[in-house]
Amino acid sequence: MELNPLFLKYAQQRGCDSPQLLLELERQGSLESVPGVPADAKAIFETALEISAKDHLQIQSAFQKHVDNAVSKTINLPDSAGPEVVANAYRRAWELRFKGVTVFRYGSKRQQVLRLGVSESSYAQEHFSKCDPDTCRL
Repeated sequence: MELNPLFLKYAQQRGCDSPQLLLELERQGSLESVPGVPADAKAIFETALEISAKDHLQIQSAFQKHVDNAVSKTINLPDSAGPEVVANAYRRAWELRFKGVTVFRYGSKRQQVLRLGVSESSYAQEHFSKCDPDTCRL
C-alpha cells in the first residue's frame, strides 16, 4: 500500500494517524467516507477521481495561459462518468483554447498500466497503486 507522505505527515501532526484510519483508507481508497476525518482533510486530500472535470480544466487553464507550448493534464474521471461528461470536458477545453487535453475514464480499458487499490471499485482504488507484473515493467 502506498500513501501520500504529505497526508501521513498531516495525520500525524493532528493525531489522527490511527491504525484504524489507515485500514479504512486502504479499504475505501479515499477519505470521503471515512468516519472521524476532519472536513478540511477531506477537502485537501481529494483524489483525482473526486475532482470534477470542470476543476481539472480550471487547473489546466491556470497553467496554460502562462505557457507558450501545450500543457499536459489528464482529466481523470470515475468509471461512472457517461459520454456527456467526456463531451462536455472536450467542448470546454476547446472553448478555453487549450492546445491539448486528455480524458481518462477509469476502467475504460480492459487492461490498464496501473490498477489502483485493493478492491475492484475505482472509487475505492484511486488512492493506492500497484503494478500489474504482466503489463508493467519497471
